[in-house]
This record gives sequence, C-alpha cells and structure tokens, in this order.
Amino acid sequence: MNPASLHKLLAGLPLGGLRYFDSLGSTNDEALAWAADGARDLSLVIADEQTSGRGRAGRKWSAPPATALTFSLILRPVPAPPEEAEFNPSLFTGLGAAALADALKPRGLEPRIKWPNDVLLDGKKVAGILAEAVWTGDALDAAVIGIGVNARAGSNPPDETLRFPATNLEAELGRPVERGELLRDILSALIGWRAKMRGGELIKAWEENLAFRGQEVRVWQGSEQPLAGRVAGLASDGSLLLLVNDKIVTVQFGETRLRPAL
Repeated sequence: MNPASLHKLLAGLPLGGLRYFDSLGSTNDEALAWAADGARDLSLVIADEQTSGRGRAGRKWSAPPATALTFSLILRPVPAPPEEAEFNPSLFTGLGAAALADALKPRGLEPRIKWPNDVLLDGKKVAGILAEAVWTGDALDAAVIGIGVNARAGSNPPDETLRFPATNLEAELGRPVERGELLRDILSALIGWRAKMRGGELIKAWEENLAFRGQEVRVWQGSEQPLAGRVAGLASDGSLLLLVNDKIVTVQFGETRLRPAL
C-alpha cells in the first residue's frame, strides 16, 4: 500500500483530500488537526504504521507496519434540524461499523457489531471505531471517524494486553487481505450509509448485525456495578436497549463496556 496505489484505487470516490503516512502516531489526531485547519468534507488520513492510536477512554492501540488498516475520515456536518445538529458519537460509530460490516460480508465473513464500537468475527474483535468532533464554539465543525482493522497476521495486539479476544482477517479467511481494496469498499459503503443516518435505516442495519442480540450480557458504565440483562436492540439514537427483570433499560453511549455473561 502506497500513495500512488491508493489514489488509483480511490479515484472513483468523492474524497476531499488524502494524506498518507508510512508511520504516524494517531490518524485521528492528524485528522482532528487537519479538520481544524480547514480540511474539506470526506478528507482521509491513512497510515501504514500507527504507533500511538487511541481507543475509547484513552486506551492505546498500535499497529505494526504493513499489518493493520488504520485510517480516519473527516465529515463536515450537513444541514439538519436544530434538534439533530448535535454531534452524536453513537450514530457516527454505527456509521463506521455498518460500513465495515458491508465491506466484510462479500468476502465470506459474518461480522457482528459489539456495542458500542467494536466489530467481531466468530466472537473475537477484528476492528474498533472511534468517533470524535471538532467544535467552533457550540457549533459542530467536523466529525472524525477513526477505524482500525486487524487485517493481516501480526496486527493483533499482544495477548497479555487484551481485554477481549482478538483476531485478524487473514486468520479468518486463510489468505492475505489487500488493505487498499478493503479501504475502498469501507469508504464506499460509509458514503452510502451517511445519507441514511437520520431515516432509521442505519439503526436497522446496525441492529441486524448486533452482537449478542437476545443473549445475556453485562454492561459496565464507569465505576458502577455491572448491569446484567438481555440485549434487546437499539434505540433511535444508537443507545443500547437491555431487557432487565422484564423491563427495557436504555444504556447511553459513553464510558461503557459490554461483555457476554459467563
């Protein structure tokens, strides 16, 4: 993967710009700075190696050279009613997850989206999404969707650092993955889903791919005791719906982690 091949692969997409790095600390950090400096809608940052990537709650994630697919996409807000104009990290996270699921299915895989921001294959994490925002005062200036995919052998974090089992696409498919082609397919799907974020179609697709639906799970919110319940689906804003003691409880997007019940 190199700038020339990427420009050729992505030529059919309406990107606002592309910055490629052989090595970079964090694609999200670069994209946030670029957005603040006037990057156009659908500007893309991609790195062959990421040395200090970030997940939710400031968790660190790195990707050795030529192994993972790590990129961040800048989205400028489109006109919306005032009640819909606020940045909603859960919907932007769902946008990235739905696009990734669409890109993986034609490759013979069965992805599931573990709420709030991971994508699983066979119950193991293969990708994570981090949505962040750039503000001008109280107005949303841009959203940044960062996606990291364990694409090839060697991209998995060390086992001793894992909070959840991990895998990579090469291991699941039994063959190497062309990262540039996967990037193209994710971006194409994401651009398509972006137009459907407000109509309920995105939530429906997210629910159809939701991991552990109908199963017992535990959900931690900050330092609170875990909430045990059965995954019932998603609310219209991307919040998780749990069936707890015959009542539906809404779990808001935030410093939250979900695990299947033992």
